[in-house]
Amino acid sequence: MPMPQDDSLRWNARYLSEERYTTFTQPRPFLVQNARYLPSYGRALDVAMGLGGNAGYLLERGLSVIGVDISSIAVHQAKARLPSLMAVVADLTRFFLAPQSFDVILNFYYLQRDLWPQYQRALRPGGVLFIETLTQEMQRLQPDVNPAYLLAPGELHQAFADWEILAYREGLEESRGGRPHPVASLVARKR
Repeated sequence: MPMPQDDSLRWNARYLSEERYTTFTQPRPFLVQNARYLPSYGRALDVAMGLGGNAGYLLERGLSVIGVDISSIAVHQAKARLPSLMAVVADLTRFFLAPQSFDVILNFYYLQRDLWPQYQRALRPGGVLFIETLTQEMQRLQPDVNPAYLLAPGELHQAFADWEILAYREGLEESRGGRPHPVASLVARKR
């Protein structure tokens, strides 16, 4: 597994060198499609926010947003574009979420399973969680992907089975690059 310092350097280099990452200033389609589950006010956390596309969408909807990412380049670019964003450079493997601090938590394309219990504690009653990430089917398309970062079939649904599941899908979705990739996507409400 890569060390967090390696991840920081790798993502900083990507955000500096690849223009294709500018598309990450737009919200994820799954978030937009399920916006009806978002509250009209409150505090949100965007985990591994990248350039802040999702955070910006939440800010436009009236939420107060804290965005966290390991890439200082991404955080600085997001903050420059979104002045009201509270942005934090942090290693999520060493991150603690205070109990009942958020009304919404977003987790797109970042898989750290030990954060899931923290999400349960960090959301206020009735809080909403959005997760979307790659599944093990990705190895058929890209065999060099580390399987530790891929969900097993049904894993995401099972992990949140005791929540109120508002939306769930698993299968091929078109990526921002136009190629389909296998994902599991979930919107769940804390009971």
